[in-house]
Amino acid sequence: MSEIFTPVRVGRYDLSNRLVMAPMTRSRAGDDDGVIAGYVADYYAQRSGAGLIISEGVYPSASGKGYVSTPGIETDAQVEAWKKVTDAVHAKGSHIFMQIMHCGRISHPSMQPDNALPVAPSAIKPAGQTWTAIGQQGFVTPHELTVLEIQGVIADYRATTRRALEAGFDGVELHAASGYLPEQFLSNGSNKRTDEYGGTIRNRIRFVLEVLAAMVEEAGGDRVGIKISPEMNFNDVVDDNPQALYWELVEELNQFDLAYLHLTRQGTPEMNYHTLLRPRFRGPYLMGAGLNKKTAEAAISAGKADAVVFGELFLANPDLPERFQQGTTFNSPDRSTYYGGDEKGYTDYPTLKVAEPV
Repeated sequence: MSEIFTPVRVGRYDLSNRLVMAPMTRSRAGDDDGVIAGYVADYYAQRSGAGLIISEGVYPSASGKGYVSTPGIETDAQVEAWKKVTDAVHAKGSHIFMQIMHCGRISHPSMQPDNALPVAPSAIKPAGQTWTAIGQQGFVTPHELTVLEIQGVIADYRATTRRALEAGFDGVELHAASGYLPEQFLSNGSNKRTDEYGGTIRNRIRFVLEVLAAMVEEAGGDRVGIKISPEMNFNDVVDDNPQALYWELVEELNQFDLAYLHLTRQGTPEMNYHTLLRPRFRGPYLMGAGLNKKTAEAAISAGKADAVVFGELFLANPDLPERFQQGTTFNSPDRSTYYGGDEKGYTDYPTLKVAEPV
């Protein structure tokens, strides 16, 4: 048997296999209320052959929303909608964590309460645009959070963790990658603060550590994970000494006894952050981005990862574990349906009928 189909302990859970479905934004929520559509439960249930599913990014508060039609978990209606998802996944015997995604400055006033400015560690306008209800609009100069406001954001993460558990999620993942608010604090290109949240690496990792502390107090460390993507440099976030930054961050993560560290796409081929950080983290390690069955098996066999994360392959192949086991071909993803729309390109990808050896 392939090692990717052997059980593994992640946090407090025994997963049936080492295949993880990646968090992927699909934008199937009401733009006014942030409530996911009913068929979202079908989408996740179809992919419950994964040992663990990590949900799409969910904003913890209205000010954390960064893209049109993304879901929240701030209101009772949002929680009730997510309960249908977790029930469907659990009925298929899998586990699901919610990814908490605060976009920070990667937003637009049209998506903020009362058309307020997006928030960030520093008032630095990022390059680029985001998708709004009327199409792409340019980023603006964000509001620099005060220390008191930072405490409010941390409280939002705490409350969101509690609501995720109420909705039936097995745990939560802090999205600290892709240029969103946590990585904006981490990186000195977006964080020019001179107080206790800026300047030195020790200060710049403070926000992430305080957010994790709040989440862990609500859920326990064994129900909290974190996702990072060193040097991905997405959404105009850069740091001038990323190796030292992530070396120190990962060492500090060990105090929480987290369920896992999820390291995904990295932007610099000259530095293998898996090699650098995997030995640094004392807990389950999830490797993602660009894997196939062969490279995933090699990573597990060599002890480079405890579980392997797949995104687009799971998007287009709801029965991906079965396809791996049978050695069959894969559906090709329809990129035009990635974001927004309805069931087309979402719940209608075909599953295997007759296995066709490659």
